[in-house]
Amino acid sequence: MRRLEKGAPLRAAMTAAELDIPRLAARTKEVDPAGQGLSRSMVGFIVGRGKSAREECSDHAAGLVAAALNREVDDLFADDALHLTSESTSTRRSKIESRRPELPERLMDQQELSSFLRKSMSWIDKQIQEAKERGERWPGLIYVGSSRRFDPHAVLAGMRQPVG
Repeated sequence: MRRLEKGAPLRAAMTAAELDIPRLAARTKEVDPAGQGLSRSMVGFIVGRGKSAREECSDHAAGLVAAALNREVDDLFADDALHLTSESTSTRRSKIESRRPELPERLMDQQELSSFLRKSMSWIDKQIQEAKERGERWPGLIYVGSSRRFDPHAVLAGMRQPVG
């Protein structure tokens, strides 16, 4: 889940409920059916606004925070896959945007592909190695001299295919 408006609704709900981070963390333990709740640091990451703040959290964490604040999840978080944004026009309308940007019509280096896929560079290395062990080439991998480049369209098409 992605926090709305960089966490502003979360902080407003905390203020309205007269909760600080430690009390909100304790409250998540109370509302958690498993009785575990969230740690103070996790709550701080979710509601914070500084360098350590995180824009995304798990569905479970978002649900616990919303329940602890007696709010609906949708009031505080947006589904990570899709979110609505308003366009500034004379007529009011909403536009659905994909969470991933448009695919470029050029090759990507490994760092760009890693950022686009939201996977680590080591994950990409592992996928390439596993394909090599199967006697295959990882989809979209192109060597330009000694540098790796990736065709993002072929990578995504290959990731949709079952391995085996």
